[in-house]
Amino acid sequence: MTMTDVTTPLTADERDAILEAVRDFTETELAPHALERDEQHLFPRASLGRAGELGLGGIYVREQSGGTGLSRSDTVAIFEELAQGDPAVAAYISIHNMVAWMIDTYGTDAQIARWMPDLTAMAEFGGYCLTEPGAGSDAANITTSAVRDGDDYVLTGVKQFISGAGEAAVYVVMARTGGPGASGISAFLVPGDAEGLGFGALERKMGWHAQPTRQVIFDGVRVPASALLGEEGRGFAIAMSALNGGRLNIAACSLGGAQWALDRAVQYVHERVAFGEPLAEKQSILFQIADMRTELQAARLMVRDGAAAVDAKAPDATMRCAMAKRFATDAGFDVANRALQLHGGYGYLQDYGIEKVVRDLRVHQILEGTNEIMRLIVGREMLRPSGSASMRSAS
Repeated sequence: MTMTDVTTPLTADERDAILEAVRDFTETELAPHALERDEQHLFPRASLGRAGELGLGGIYVREQSGGTGLSRSDTVAIFEELAQGDPAVAAYISIHNMVAWMIDTYGTDAQIARWMPDLTAMAEFGGYCLTEPGAGSDAANITTSAVRDGDDYVLTGVKQFISGAGEAAVYVVMARTGGPGASGISAFLVPGDAEGLGFGALERKMGWHAQPTRQVIFDGVRVPASALLGEEGRGFAIAMSALNGGRLNIAACSLGGAQWALDRAVQYVHERVAFGEPLAEKQSILFQIADMRTELQAARLMVRDGAAAVDAKAPDATMRCAMAKRFATDAGFDVANRALQLHGGYGYLQDYGIEKVVRDLRVHQILEGTNEIMRLIVGREMLRPSGSASMRSAS
């Protein structure tokens, strides 16, 4: 059963069948190759193509645009499964899906017809270009410019930390078309082979080795006015709207990676004997395992709540997604790190895979908005006159 055979809303049986198909994909295409891809920095183009065949290239893209049309609640369950095989690859699939959703949601009929068939099939890949060397968390102050020149726009500037850079066929690029601040930003679709488009050297990263990260450089890149995504001046709003789903996906990837690490830790403490008895017989170990399981379940419930808020178009969806992202990525890293500690010296060895997951999950606390920014979003919402009331209605 492929995911494209299914329409929403899903029955419980359909959802179980989809997750089983994703689990099979994870066990055959991701998990067996995760350590090799990490060590050799291999971008899994062929496996991503097979993910597209399964329907993973447009999970929450509308069916009429070639996507699977699933809810965000179903989507987070899928990303949790994918991350149990390889968090780095799962996270790139998340970014690709975010790009596809933006084109499907804000694109013209012509833009959808041009890009969506190959994006949803993962025959081509997408890149998301918001962050700049001098504008990370302060994204409203980007300086990449898009100057109107007749029937074209000319883009000049540099984007930083772009996943899939050099591999993507299309980049959603936020650039300044007007004055300072968020209202002066527009979004553009820039083909990967556009003249004047270049890339920096591959970044040497702590984790996420299975996906390339580079600067994307716009040296007078000329695109037609038809490359504008949505309306001029709406680019920042478009970028932020995509991040609700992106944050949930990354949070779910943290859950999946941490669950994998916890499962390995449970297996290890049963097998490992110290001071004459299995580690699993020691009360201190039992307490650690219990806390790890509890924290992951609490995080899972928060992610599900954020997804339900997006599905329901709840007015406080952004805050609930921010809370879920902050809590789940912190909990995921902490659980994976404690799983490494429970393995002792073996956890530090590459062959066991635990240290890879720890490295991969660490960046989840930074990307899609740092966890400090997530706190800022929640705090500001709570201090609005209606903030407390909205929280009571969500509980």
